[in-house]
Amino acid sequence: MDISFEQLKSMVVFAQVIEQGTLSGAAKRLSLSRAVVSYHIKKLEAQLEIKLLNRSTRTISLTEAGSEYYQHCRVIAEQAFAANQQIENLKSEPVGLLKITCPVNVGLQTIVPALNEFRALYPKIELDVMLTDEVVNIMKEGIDLAIRGAPLVDSGLQATKLSTLSTCLCGAPSYFEKFGLPKHPTDLHKHQWVIYKLTSGALELTKGTRSFSIEMKGTITTNNAAARTAFVEGGHGLARIPLYDATPKIQQGSLIRVLADYTMKDINIYGVFPPGSADSKKLRLLIDYLKNYFNKPPLL
Repeated sequence: MDISFEQLKSMVVFAQVIEQGTLSGAAKRLSLSRAVVSYHIKKLEAQLEIKLLNRSTRTISLTEAGSEYYQHCRVIAEQAFAANQQIENLKSEPVGLLKITCPVNVGLQTIVPALNEFRALYPKIELDVMLTDEVVNIMKEGIDLAIRGAPLVDSGLQATKLSTLSTCLCGAPSYFEKFGLPKHPTDLHKHQWVIYKLTSGALELTKGTRSFSIEMKGTITTNNAAARTAFVEGGHGLARIPLYDATPKIQQGSLIRVLADYTMKDINIYGVFPPGSADSKKLRLLIDYLKNYFNKPPLL
């Protein structure tokens, strides 16, 4: 069976429908209308004389034939992407769009300043920066690089370590006036905590060969790091806060660091990206730049 250019286009559209999970998602990713995406799927099924998708008002699923066909369409789409990346890498000056997502607080305080300098060096690279504390579906949203504070868990994505964040235990002067300063890790059991949803509810402190595990309990919980720090400054409890965030506030007197002679696990910051994207010259430049930026004084 001969394959036309139009059918090749339909195959790429079909692969995107499966990867995005909906016709609307594929339409957004490909900058097409939903009607055009639907047209390509119907035309493909008519040409092949077999049903590829089971469709309802809300969901789609692959038929057995569709599952087999998708594997080939996916390879074609990946090869086309790789060809474009190879041509891009031959250009003397990197150009094009990079879509980046990262948590709000670490984004505003560390990533955005780094991107300011990066953009000055490479003005033809466009940036689309999404700041959110929610975990974004990288493939669905077409993200080139996600900044995350945890290693991958069997996602099919790739990751590289960008930097390490040191943290400290802090509380507000008004809080300690009421409840006193903890002198030993065992004192922490009596204190209130501002709970950050995106981290473990247990805290490990170490000094020499001794370790202490503290269960953090409190009446305020948030999924936003900046809000956590604000609640701590407001005198509502203790929290483990990255040094980049806590240090200015300690210097200003709005936070007090406690148990500084005990160590806690650092937070590793990772750059996460789709498989094959590392072949992109502009993405490699950004990842290398971030690594160098965060591993020279001042550190994160």
